[in-house]
Amino acid sequence: MNWQPRAARLAAAATSRGSRWREPVAATPRHLPRWWDTPAGAYSRTWELHDGPSDVEAWMGVAYDDQTVVTQVAGVHADHADVGATVDGRPTSSSTLPSLVTQMFRHAEIYDGADVLDVATGSGYSAALLAQQLGDDRVTSIDVDPYLVEAAASRLDTLGLHPKVLPVDATGPLPGEYDRIVSMVSVKPIPASWLAALRPGGRFATVIANTSLIVTAGKSSDGGAEGCIEWDRAMFMPTRSGGDYPPGARGMFDTLWDAEGEEVTQCRYPVLNVTYNWDLPAMLEVVCPGIEHHYEETDDGRRTARMVHADGSWARASAQADGPPTVHQGGPRRLWDVLDEVRHYWLQHGELPIRGAYARITPDGTICLRRGRWKATIG
Repeated sequence: MNWQPRAARLAAAATSRGSRWREPVAATPRHLPRWWDTPAGAYSRTWELHDGPSDVEAWMGVAYDDQTVVTQVAGVHADHADVGATVDGRPTSSSTLPSLVTQMFRHAEIYDGADVLDVATGSGYSAALLAQQLGDDRVTSIDVDPYLVEAAASRLDTLGLHPKVLPVDATGPLPGEYDRIVSMVSVKPIPASWLAALRPGGRFATVIANTSLIVTAGKSSDGGAEGCIEWDRAMFMPTRSGGDYPPGARGMFDTLWDAEGEEVTQCRYPVLNVTYNWDLPAMLEVVCPGIEHHYEETDDGRRTARMVHADGSWARASAQADGPPTVHQGGPRRLWDVLDEVRHYWLQHGELPIRGAYARITPDGTICLRRGRWKATIG
């Protein structure tokens, strides 16, 4: 199978001219025998198994396009599923799109001679790029899932690469000290073990869980770190401790689908799909973490958005096209009011304050954000 020309084209598309990561991307095979995808790429919680060898052209097209390839859903790895299988749930592992991998490497400011911890081994792709550039002895890769570690180590071995690949929970104690920590999984707060494992002058790059906020910071003398929320964005699966994520609040949607609100009002801002953008859901997660969203639009243009929270709060807003919505709300908090407060700030100031914010991380991992008069704490 002649994958090298495809990898070379991928490297040209996923890295800038002169990037130190272009050659490793061009030299690293990315085709995995099986993967999960939603039908026709549509938004869905049902995933279909795809078997690469049965359609080589489609296989190579997916593998060497700059896109994320989902390999595990709800704890079910594609390697262990029968041909024709489907599974419902959230992705739990993937091969991250190469441009995002190298983007995170840049944010981490990885340099030759650095000892690097690669958090979330996944398919082993990021570990392969690091090992090719830095050498095996400079790279440690960890993942909470023993099978992922075993499979990735086997793939790396076929490439003649032998970094340390270990089954480790990234939120717990780490197996060494490092100059750089780069994460292909999102966290909240920053694990205290990361700060303890960073050497003086060390730096980490990660994403705050359930947001698109990239936080980078260098270790400070008190054992914490100082940095910022980058003017950039990324999305990663959050860390997990078991095979799958807990169900969260999504089950509340069925119970409250058409419930009469304790408070029914007409609001001024149109109904929108909150998750179909970057900054709004990120800001909501900072000021009111844990909201789940559902959005639908019918053929006649009626839009309905639903929000639920594990504390029992919920909201449903519905309107024709961009007209003023009727909003039903219940529970201890008024979730739609929280959303409208964020939107009002956005309209008043022209932007939200989260990107570019100064970030101070305390030794226990609490993230303290500040930009101008705005402040927030994540911990």
